[in-house]
Amino acid sequence: MSIPDNLAAILARIAAARKAAIRPAPQTRLIAVSKTVAESGIRAALAAGQRLFGENRVQEAMAKFPPLKGEYPEAELHLIGPLQTNKVKEAAALFDTIQTLDRLKLAQALAAERDKSGKCPSLFVQVNTGEEPQKAGILPKDAPALIAQARELYLPVTGLMCIPPLEDDAAPHFAFLAKLAADNGLTQLSMGMSSDFELAIRFGATHVRVGTAIFGARESH
Repeated sequence: MSIPDNLAAILARIAAARKAAIRPAPQTRLIAVSKTVAESGIRAALAAGQRLFGENRVQEAMAKFPPLKGEYPEAELHLIGPLQTNKVKEAAALFDTIQTLDRLKLAQALAAERDKSGKCPSLFVQVNTGEEPQKAGILPKDAPALIAQARELYLPVTGLMCIPPLEDDAAPHFAFLAKLAADNGLTQLSMGMSSDFELAIRFGATHVRVGTAIFGARESH
C-alpha cells in the first residue's frame, strides 16, 4: 500500500478506536514518525494531508524539515527522541513540541534558551514507566517534582509521554500515565505506537506516534 493509503487506514483505525472507547480524549492526533524517512516519503504524507510529524534526532530533522515547513507553514514537528542540552538551541528553533523533557538540567537549559531567544516549544515530560535503565525518561516517582520544577521555570509543560517496555502489557502503563497526568493537571497524553495505538486511545491518548504502519519498515541506526 502507498503512504496515502496507509495514512487513510490508520486514521480510520483511530476513528474506530475512539468510537469504541468509553472515554476517549476530546481529540486524538496522529503523529507520523518520519525518522529515517526520506524527504520524498514525507512529501507524500504532506500531499495526503498529514501535517503532524515526529522526529527522533535534532540533526536529522534539521536536514529535512526547514524547507518543508517553509512550503507547509501549518506543518507541526514534535521531537520524540532524547534531547541533549547542547542541542537545545537548535531544537527550540525547529520543533513545535518537545516530548522528551526528563531532567531538571534540560528544563533549565530550555528556560535559558527561552530567555535568550524568546523561543520555547510546548513540552511533554517523558516518564520511564517501565523503569528501564537503558531508556530515557524520568522515573515515575520523580515525575511530579520535575513537573513542578518546570512550572517554577515558567515552562509550557502540557502533557506526558511514555514508551512502555516491549515485553509488557501496555495497558497498565497507559493507565498509570493517564492518572499521573490527571493528578498533575496535565491534559495531553502521548502514548501508543504502531502496535498498540488503539489500546492507548482507550486510555485517553491525545497523541499517537505511528511510523512503520505509515512509512513501512525502516533501517535502524
